Amino acid sequence: MLESVTSAALSSALDGLSMRQRAIANNIANVNTAGYRAQRVSFEDALADSVRSGNGVTAATLQESLEPTQLNGNNVNLDTETLSNIDTVLRYQFAARAVEGTFTSVRSAMRTS
Repeated sequence: MLESVTSAALSSALDGLSMRQRAIANNIANVNTAGYRAQRVSFEDALADSVRSGNGVTAATLQESLEPTQLNGNNVNLDTETLSNIDTVLRYQFAARAVEGTFTSVRSAMRTS
């Protein structure tokens, strides 16, 4: 049960969301750095494909943003980063609670056995 597709997918999602949180923090830290290009993390499409195939394991990818730059070559948009951070935090909390629920169910099953 601990190696189910759901567990693997939740683990992959948490890894991807953690990577996204680090990228967002790095982007915000470099909001005024000339020539800095924002980083974007993607994993949702690959994760969905992996779940459909019955695996649930995937790795997130880090790419440079292709969004337009300012005069100094920087393309970090603080509003975009802030909204992305809020979305990522909420998704992470949801996935973490799902993992917690899975372990709570396993613990309960072990106690009654």
